[in-house]
Amino acid sequence: MKKPMYRLAMIATVASTFLISSPIFAVGTDDQIESTAKRTYVFKTYLKDDNIKMQANDGVVTLTGTVSDVSHKSLAGETVAGLPGVKSVDNKLEAKSGAPAAKSDAWLTTKVKTTLLFHKNVNGLATEVTSKNGVITLHGNADSTAQKDLTTEYAMDVEGVKNVKNEMKVANAPAKKTPQVSTTKVDTVGDVIDDASITALVKATLLNHRSTSVLNTTVDTQNGVVTLGGKAKTAAEKDLAGKFAGDVHGVNKIVNNMTIL
Repeated sequence: MKKPMYRLAMIATVASTFLISSPIFAVGTDDQIESTAKRTYVFKTYLKDDNIKMQANDGVVTLTGTVSDVSHKSLAGETVAGLPGVKSVDNKLEAKSGAPAAKSDAWLTTKVKTTLLFHKNVNGLATEVTSKNGVITLHGNADSTAQKDLTTEYAMDVEGVKNVKNEMKVANAPAKKTPQVSTTKVDTVGDVIDDASITALVKATLLNHRSTSVLNTTVDTQNGVVTLGGKAKTAAEKDLAGKFAGDVHGVNKIVNNMTIL
């Protein structure tokens, strides 16, 4: 009689331990999601001045607060969605009052500036961007004529831009080439760039460029290697998606598995 009673007692103990530990494990995972999100490259670099509040409940993350620009809303949502343990994101972020109206010159200036900041082969920080009636004017410094031309190309391909006047100055001395390390994801200041941030930046980049904004593209990142899926209408569209994505900070390699309709 003692053995059955002992077994029942053991079963009850194990069951009670499981019931107690499961919520604790869930809370720990949710807390980890929130802390990990705040340490991502996107949150530390692009969203650091935004007022974003995050609440995770069993893998469902709710974002509330305000951001300086509507593009930051999707950038935050995509970054959080790519974190381990996240099941879904309820993005309730709102643009701050006084934020530029959509398609206005101020809005277009921000969009072009942001797009240039995402690309590693142009100097977004050193490029001044202004807009008047949809015409973008670029000032600042470029390391080479090739970089200046690439800046023009990227700005011209931003949705809403009618024309680009590039008045950037090219440095007299050729810029020294920095060796590329294929195994480490680092930006220009040496910060490690996480996969969730890379995925979010690639998606935002493809969305900002008019040549790729309507493409049905999927993005997956593993250790800095970005795999593109989905469909493109032409081989040129597929190639452009690979080009734009490959020039995003942190991307080491592009695997373009898009199919052509």
